[in-house]
Amino acid sequence: MVAGLDEKLEPIYQDVLRRNPGETEFHQAVREVLETLGPVLVKFPEFAEQKIIQRICEPERQIIFRVPWQDDSGRVQINRAFRVEFNSALGPYKGGLRFHPSVYLGIVKFLGFEQIFKNALTGLPIGGGKGGSDFDPKGKSDAEVMRFCQSLMTELYRHLGEHTDVPAGDIGVGHREIGYLFGQYKRISNRYESGVLTGKGLAWGGSRARTEATGYGTIFFLEEMLKVRGDSLEGKTCVVSGSGNVAIYAIEKAMALGARIIACSDSNGAVIDQAGIDLDLLKQIKEVERRRIRVYAEEKASATYLEGGSVWTVPCQVALPCATQNELTAKDAEVLVKQGCIAVAEGANMPTTPEGIQVFLDAGIAFGPGKAANAGGVATSALEMQQNASRDSWTFDYTEQRLREIMTNIHRTCYETSEEFCARGNYVVGANIAGFLRVGHAMAALGLI
Repeated sequence: MVAGLDEKLEPIYQDVLRRNPGETEFHQAVREVLETLGPVLVKFPEFAEQKIIQRICEPERQIIFRVPWQDDSGRVQINRAFRVEFNSALGPYKGGLRFHPSVYLGIVKFLGFEQIFKNALTGLPIGGGKGGSDFDPKGKSDAEVMRFCQSLMTELYRHLGEHTDVPAGDIGVGHREIGYLFGQYKRISNRYESGVLTGKGLAWGGSRARTEATGYGTIFFLEEMLKVRGDSLEGKTCVVSGSGNVAIYAIEKAMALGARIIACSDSNGAVIDQAGIDLDLLKQIKEVERRRIRVYAEEKASATYLEGGSVWTVPCQVALPCATQNELTAKDAEVLVKQGCIAVAEGANMPTTPEGIQVFLDAGIAFGPGKAANAGGVATSALEMQQNASRDSWTFDYTEQRLREIMTNIHRTCYETSEEFCARGNYVVGANIAGFLRVGHAMAALGLI
């Protein structure tokens, strides 16, 4: 990362602040990218002339709508939903739907902006978008979740299509929610257009390895970062924030590669198990029973539960932030570095604060930013789109092989780009510039649209 903005980029950032007041997460995501683009404008002055950066920072379309639904008591509830179709220079908009009380326009725009570059790094023909609602599925019955999803899709369907916009899941949106959403889309459109949503169940158009893809992909990227340094995951002690889909499958793949996972968490606290996290028990609690992480410590004698605690206080060699944005601060980063952490790979979107990233970079730690390290999920979603388009179904092993190839290529692209722009091994610089160049060149080729 670079301290401060290039003088040509400062006015662009100030304009983003003026045009998008109060959207702090979006501001952070934009600044993090702009801080690395000064050398790009020197090498490609045509991007400044064509205002490519200004155009990338402005979504092509923003959709905001109400979602009225009825709970099990017969009371009417109203939520707000969003879909930001950010950039389609490389292909149809692609990005998840998030159901969480924290969702507002600034969160969706930050996620959509990150998605532009993440999707570009995969090398697949997908643009960037994101969506969601402030609806909270926790504590809701299946019937309530279904009614909400049906109401949301009744409005959203008119903006979707396999060649237009293809949502997937995100926080709060899993197979259950995708099923209800797709069912309503099919009902309204009278088309079995399986390519219009990804993250579907295997019985109705889903892709094997999609559930595992984001977590597995994060570990594949981490493995490549360590390999460049002549190291591996074998025998490494790891901590993982979160205990949802991404965290669980990052744990699974890290274990398969010889790592020892000793801590994970949820929004209420953290569990530490020096004997190594029992993955089967964790899956039972989180995926089957949908209970809080404290239950793990109640059922495992070797585990300790820290109410309100953080995994970042636990000594480790590898840290995997897989929960949510800005969860890992500069103070946390300093503790991790002091205790011997050598690598960090982001399984979540923007989980490390800018100050935390700087601590890692200054310490020379291998740091994999989310737009590169967690691109495996959207990459496998694009593979699901390929299978749907050809009415095909691939094996788990073949899909995982394709995922590994994509993540290896992303790492290579980021590393080589960091070298080209005199920041060898800085994956923040490499990911931002490589993603930007792919989108920027496509936008320039398509003309002023």
